[in-house]
Amino acid sequence: MSDHKNVEIPTYFVCPISLQLMKDPVTLPTGITYDRDNIEKWLYTKKNNTCPVTKQALSDHVELTPNHTLRRLIQSWCTLNPTSGVERLPTPRLPISKSDILKLLKDLKHPNLQTKCLRRLKAIVLENETNKRSMEAVGAVDYLTNYVLNDHNINNNNMTSSSHVEDQLGFELVTPIDEAITILYHMQLSQTGLQGLFAKTGDFVETLTSVMQRAASYETRTYTVMLLKSMFEAANTMQVTPLLKHEFFKELVTILTDEISQKATKATLKLLINVCLSGRNRIRAAEAAAVPALIDILLDSTDKRVSEMVLLALDLLCQCAEGRSELLKHGAGLAVVSKKIFRVSPVASERAVRIVHSVAKFSGNGGVVAEMLQIGVVGKLCLVLQVDCGSKMKEKAMEVLKMHARVWNNSSCIPHTLIASYPS
Repeated sequence: MSDHKNVEIPTYFVCPISLQLMKDPVTLPTGITYDRDNIEKWLYTKKNNTCPVTKQALSDHVELTPNHTLRRLIQSWCTLNPTSGVERLPTPRLPISKSDILKLLKDLKHPNLQTKCLRRLKAIVLENETNKRSMEAVGAVDYLTNYVLNDHNINNNNMTSSSHVEDQLGFELVTPIDEAITILYHMQLSQTGLQGLFAKTGDFVETLTSVMQRAASYETRTYTVMLLKSMFEAANTMQVTPLLKHEFFKELVTILTDEISQKATKATLKLLINVCLSGRNRIRAAEAAAVPALIDILLDSTDKRVSEMVLLALDLLCQCAEGRSELLKHGAGLAVVSKKIFRVSPVASERAVRIVHSVAKFSGNGGVVAEMLQIGVVGKLCLVLQVDCGSKMKEKAMEVLKMHARVWNNSSCIPHTLIASYPS
């Protein structure tokens, strides 16, 4: 409203969410009208399921009905106030109809139409939130996943992959399977849609793994790992975590070491954490060299959230013998973990202490205990006892100190103020 200081905007022209002049008014079943962009963000980006004004619950596939009469009144009002700095609003493009989307999806069965259809579907899904919801409602997930699976099987049989197609100058070409993955990611599927996608077939996870392995495009690899992250987050709500193959973890490690982008790194870390909630997957992740990759990230990272996620992943992996062994093999493993205590965040500190606890309790042989003293881990544990931090952290630190009291009791790293209370 502040954009038009010299004229008063009629109240019913103003969006209740943004308090700005509506450009594309749409009405909810509750009878309240909002600007399309604002109500779509409220419903689909912020994941709300109520009418902002009335607080009434809305269905998952709520219809946004264009209010043509109100739009014409707003446009007429704009044309009558040009001297006040009001510009006439253009007529918005109507969302594509579900029948048109369905026709494009069905045309994917025809090889000569596939590229054209996929490009059009990509443009549709990127246009607005309503189109995304319409695509999900007409079954686009099934059409696109079947297309990806069929394309994968054909390429496997031919011993080639469309993802490696290049032009004569060596530049990457966007392939049909790249477009299909991009569309699936940008659909931003609902929780129900993601659960259905995950439950569709175990082969789809393997297919997406193969896509990440073969894709020449960093963008395709990023979208694929982000789609997998969303799928497994939805699967966790169903308490389903399947045993994944070695190749899956190898590709996650490759993405981490390739440092494609910050977005890809964070998505991969979240995915790794989700799948490693299962003990069986922790062993396979450790065998795929996930631990040294995580330590290398921790050595270089200045991002708080990345450091927290790396420590959370390492905490999970150190709950298995293979993970602890990999941590101890790395020259900087224990040192960088202990260094992060009190240097990142309370969450990171707690996870770092948990990692040290796992190593000390289950892998604390003479060499490891001596190394912990030499590199300052013991000093950090003593510091945990002296500062104001979580009680669980203090309990873990004290437990580690008690475990190896005979070795560390005479150490100069332990403050004199703690000698009296230190376990003997």
